[in-house]
Amino acid sequence: MADRLVVFIDYQNVHGSARRQFFPAGSHPAEGHIDPLRLAHLLAKRRSRQTLVEGVRIYRGRPNPIHQARSAAANDRQTETWRRSSLVTVVRRPLQYRHDYPVTPAVEKGIDVALAVDVVAMGLRKEYDAAIVFSSDTDLMPAIETVYYNQLGHIELATWAGANRLRFPDTQLPYCHYVREQEFRTIEDRTDYTIP
Repeated sequence: MADRLVVFIDYQNVHGSARRQFFPAGSHPAEGHIDPLRLAHLLAKRRSRQTLVEGVRIYRGRPNPIHQARSAAANDRQTETWRRSSLVTVVRRPLQYRHDYPVTPAVEKGIDVALAVDVVAMGLRKEYDAAIVFSSDTDLMPAIETVYYNQLGHIELATWAGANRLRFPDTQLPYCHYVREQEFRTIEDRTDYTIP
């Protein structure tokens, strides 16, 4: 019987690290985007067990249209493109703006917590047999440890080849999928969502 796989994507982390790994500094902001569903299928094919993609969950911030009208519209268009697949769930939270914006850039708040809660809660509800978390954010480690040590499901990680990866201290666990640049190019989304 095939494993039911859910892929959890910390989108800003994945996009930003793709830009650092595969693009020169100063590249157009549209560079480094991926098609999350194609990424999930790529990861499923890499697994040693027969695997069926049950879901793709994308976690990201949403710009405030008052402060960043063009970015908010691009974010909305990209989200609607992803949601065309019934396998994709997008979890967005408003970006936070300080009083001195744009001197201090807007930041994501609550995204890591939302992903962490979902990976644990869905494991408790047995909504997956295997989960892959694509992120290098160490804030996610308590959730990953909870799933792993409580055997809520099989948990794996993913990151771009050459980037930092999450791991338990002094081990190579959990297993990590390193996605190479050649593979990135097969799942890259070159759409410029800033164009209406």
